[in-house]
Amino acid sequence: MRIIHISAECYPVAKVGGLADVVGALPKYQNKVGANSSVIMPFYNNKFTRAKKFESIYHSKVKLGSHELNFDILKIEDSVLDFDIFFVHIEALLYTEEVYVDNDADRFLAFQIAALDWILTLKEKPNIIHCHDHHTGLTPFMVQECFKYKPLSSIPVVFTIHNAQYQGWMAYNNLYKLPMFNIENVGLLLWDGMINPLASAIKCAWRITTVSPSYMEELKYKANGLESLLMHEQSKAVGILNGIDADVWNPETDTYLIKNYKKSTVESGKKANKEWLCKQFNLDKSKPLFAFIGRLVGEKGADLLPNALDYALRANNISVLVLGSGFKETENRLFGLIPQYDGNYNAYIGYDEKLSHLIYAGADFLLMPSRVEPCGLNQMYSLRYGTVPIVRRIGGLKDTVVDIGDDGFGICHNDVSVQDIINAIHRATDFYNSQNEFKANRKKIMTIDHSWELSAQTYINLYKSIN
Repeated sequence: MRIIHISAECYPVAKVGGLADVVGALPKYQNKVGANSSVIMPFYNNKFTRAKKFESIYHSKVKLGSHELNFDILKIEDSVLDFDIFFVHIEALLYTEEVYVDNDADRFLAFQIAALDWILTLKEKPNIIHCHDHHTGLTPFMVQECFKYKPLSSIPVVFTIHNAQYQGWMAYNNLYKLPMFNIENVGLLLWDGMINPLASAIKCAWRITTVSPSYMEELKYKANGLESLLMHEQSKAVGILNGIDADVWNPETDTYLIKNYKKSTVESGKKANKEWLCKQFNLDKSKPLFAFIGRLVGEKGADLLPNALDYALRANNISVLVLGSGFKETENRLFGLIPQYDGNYNAYIGYDEKLSHLIYAGADFLLMPSRVEPCGLNQMYSLRYGTVPIVRRIGGLKDTVVDIGDDGFGICHNDVSVQDIINAIHRATDFYNSQNEFKANRKKIMTIDHSWELSAQTYINLYKSIN
């Protein structure tokens, strides 16, 4: 079975969030179970692409209405990935240092058209086209409705919603930029008078998936305006829980760590990594270390962290380390706490992949007070590294973390509030102080399997059901 994934992100090439981790792992694990799975994505001007050599395997022009732009399909000359990855190079639009910029509507429309133009030329067409998030949301419509892509119309298109809050809205007057189609079917593109790529994908894809079962249910009443559409299309929708790449996220082999460890050596391993973190960030290694890793935005509940951590640090004998970037006000407030809690608190404003691995390995608890969390991968990484997740019961967090009060292994709370975060930290501190129970739980959570094997096979089964 030949599968082509179309995505704006793919780890390790370009990563903004969890989308990249999924697209960088799912094809790899699909190939492990006998598929022929590959990725096509934009060619960005970033650290990864500057370090590699590429060859052009196809050249043509992409049309956006009356405008024509040169494009190439590139392939890495010496790829070290476990799947083939192809790049749409449109220097005038896509060749940027950042994945997302101001004119993304044109950028990702051109990307999708170029990708489909190239797929048209393949001798062996894919059996499945799998699109990810709104950046590829017009692909299902174009495959189904645009005259030039009729040779592809029998290929099933699967669309995965990673985050329904972002929908790629475009003004109606952008219709002329799409390849020609029967204007009587324009309603398949529209929602509330605008071109809505996410809504269009929900209407036109053969199957819709979300990245966790609970998120699929939540979207029926909280989907940023698309609730009724998802209810209408629910017969073709299914939630499939994401996995993690157990090769990349493995404390036994992770090259970023100060000391590697496994279940039997978790205490000494986590101690070494915690000591390094505490030395680097001037934290007290004798205290339980709480961490936050992620975007400092409202969706993640990060706006509540300054007040919650301020109180928790005064009321508890703890250390806290924050890694992330986002809203400037939140960044400034979190950074501003450092002088007040010298020796117990620090923040790294920005993102560092190596540091994130070290925090998973060295922290005792990971905070995830999310307002929205379609799946969440951080809690799965933390479990793999023996770090107890503290999560709000929402989306994939609800599917993957069970509270210690319910014979589980994590700390859970129901609401997104300063008080809920504070209460959760209190409970976690008490749990940490029961060292025998805490250490037994640490070994237990390292055995929980959230690898991609099961999810990859579930997707293959889904493809087979429509192919």
